[in-house]
Amino acid sequence: MAYEFIKVDKKDHLTILTINRPERMNALHPPASKELDQAFDEFAADPEAWVAIITGAGERSLSAGNDLKWQAENGVDAVLKGMAEVKGGFAGITARFDLLKPVICAVNGHALGGGCEIALACDIIIAADHAQFGLPEPRVGLLAGAGGVQRLPQRLPWHVAMGLMLTGGRMSAQDALKWGLANEVVPMADLLPAAERWAEKIMECAPLAVRGTKEGAMLGQDKPVQDTIRGFPGLITVFTSEDAMEGAIAFSQKRKPSWKGK
Repeated sequence: MAYEFIKVDKKDHLTILTINRPERMNALHPPASKELDQAFDEFAADPEAWVAIITGAGERSLSAGNDLKWQAENGVDAVLKGMAEVKGGFAGITARFDLLKPVICAVNGHALGGGCEIALACDIIIAADHAQFGLPEPRVGLLAGAGGVQRLPQRLPWHVAMGLMLTGGRMSAQDALKWGLANEVVPMADLLPAAERWAEKIMECAPLAVRGTKEGAMLGQDKPVQDTIRGFPGLITVFTSEDAMEGAIAFSQKRKPSWKGK
């Protein structure tokens, strides 16, 4: 479908979603979040779509978070009403807990507030070397309510996360790499190629196995190991799939496997 506030590009099994509001630092109003929600719905439902990358247009910002200018022009009620129609949460992803396909965030600039929450909701983070991360909401009387205050302490050591959040401070891309918040930091010109390189490595693996791995990891955050080690839906799906046999045959024949995703 045609989108006004985002761009969607598909390359074989890869889907690239770009927030396309550079004049607003890629800040999101409800119509933009709704478009991202629809794009993620399409990605989730498409059997030929295996990995997604989300990024922002330009070199200044992944997303400046909520579009405060739009909110000032239209009112808080319009924001609340519009976001009530976005089931996946802010940017269509922060409350999307049923997406087992991997999502890579290519942070092309500031990832502050809602922009940081978008990155935190992804599985892999690749950052441009000038990127910055942070949840500065307390500096304007708010808090990071789209998962930021929950996810950041899960990703960083407690005192590092709390120091960042309670002061509304910022973390450089280099420090994000140091503390394990980012997987790789590259020059801006190499950002999307680096994200695509990670996607290609993921797509060398069996797609059902990748999804099962993500499912097991997500369940492991909420439940004791003994509650899931004997089986969960993705585990059963993987071990009864055609790709499980293809992997064994390809290994024995010393060739690359031909994954079918079933």
